[in-house]
Amino acid sequence: MSVKTKPASIDDVAKAIIELLQEDGRRSYAEIGKAVGLSEAAVRQRVQKLTDSGVMQIVAVTDPLQLGFFRQAMIGINVSGDTRLVADALAEIPAVDYVVLTAGSFDILAEVVCESDDDLLGLLNSEIRKIDGVRSTETFVYLKLQKQLYNWGTR
Repeated sequence: MSVKTKPASIDDVAKAIIELLQEDGRRSYAEIGKAVGLSEAAVRQRVQKLTDSGVMQIVAVTDPLQLGFFRQAMIGINVSGDTRLVADALAEIPAVDYVVLTAGSFDILAEVVCESDDDLLGLLNSEIRKIDGVRSTETFVYLKLQKQLYNWGTR
C-alpha cells in the first residue's frame, strides 16, 4: 500500500465511521448508521469512498505465530543510490510486510515475517542483499510482540 502524502479532507461523520470500524471492523453498516445518524446505504457509500480513496483499509489482523510464522524481524537497510528504487523492490517481496524510507541511521526499514530463522537467512542473502543499491543491512529479530495497535484515531 502506497500512502498518499497529502492528508485527505474528511468530515466528522467520516471520522466517526472510521473510529467505529477501528473498534470492530465487523460492525454492521446499520449499527454504524444508528451511531452517526445516517442510513445503512449512506454508511455503505461513505465506507466505499473511504476505502477507494485510500483513507482506510478494512483487513483481518492475524497473529503470525498461530499461522506458523515463527520469526519476525525489522531490517535496517543502508542504500547507495535512489532509496525509492530499493523500497519499490523490497515492497515486491512477499515476506516483507512493511517498508518505510527513513532519516537517521538507516535509509529504509523493512519488517519481515518468516517461518523460521533459515527462511530469514535465505530472505536476507537471496533476496534483500541482492537488490541493486543495498549497501548493508542490520537485522533486529523480534523476541516478543508487546503491543500492536492500529486504532490511531482521527482526532
